[in-house]
Amino acid sequence: MHFEVITYIEKITLFVIKYRNKYVEVDQVNKHKILLVDDDTDILNLLETTLKLNGFEDIQKAENGLIAIDMCKKFMPHIVILDIMLPDIDGYEVCKQIRLFSHCSILFLSSKNDEIDKILGLAVGGDDYVTKPFSPQEVVYRVKAQLRRLAYTQNPLQQNLIKVGKLIIDPDGGYAKKGDIEIKLTAREFKILLFLAQNIGRIISKERIYESIWGEDSFGCDNTIMVHIRHLREKLEDDPTAPKYIMTVKGLGYKMVNSHEN
Repeated sequence: MHFEVITYIEKITLFVIKYRNKYVEVDQVNKHKILLVDDDTDILNLLETTLKLNGFEDIQKAENGLIAIDMCKKFMPHIVILDIMLPDIDGYEVCKQIRLFSHCSILFLSSKNDEIDKILGLAVGGDDYVTKPFSPQEVVYRVKAQLRRLAYTQNPLQQNLIKVGKLIIDPDGGYAKKGDIEIKLTAREFKILLFLAQNIGRIISKERIYESIWGEDSFGCDNTIMVHIRHLREKLEDDPTAPKYIMTVKGLGYKMVNSHEN
């Protein structure tokens, strides 16, 4: 990093620390998890410091793309702040990989400021894009804006929530809960669960599930569907060997039922 950029970062950090009580609104947002991804440790430390001064405590850091993907699977953050120019794979590819298993908000942070770069970042699954050099406090408020949208999509008063026994499925928010506990699902697992819930009480063939979720011809899909259903049962059911939500109808397919009706 050039000396002038380091000086800029140091000055911003000192300003935030010195004037945080006067200028920075601190919220009780410790429950939200944030993953920072950048190969520049100065930027990682600056963002971590500023976020913590604003009440965020559950923060993890990664310095390359492969580590970021692995951490995202284990940490399950609400927000990922992601640099594009990483030493192994670029941030666009990291974003695409994360989108295979997570609906978290992704905020790109990059020195690439051409319009095409911003469009590409949003096209691959990003939710926001900030160019370097940046104001750390602006990043904080963009994070808060994403969390407000997240809170809105997870509002239990929404009319389009699907409730099946103890399960709550939100088609817009892209999440499922059992009681008050969020179930960690991959993108395809969530789509299968939603598809079955939208057709509750109906027998759905493996072929129809595959064609609806994968968008491809269903030839030879049996094993793929069975594996995904098994994983869903492991995450949804109290006893996966005696399912109460996703029932097998021998020779025909699967059927989701209200567990209270069993």
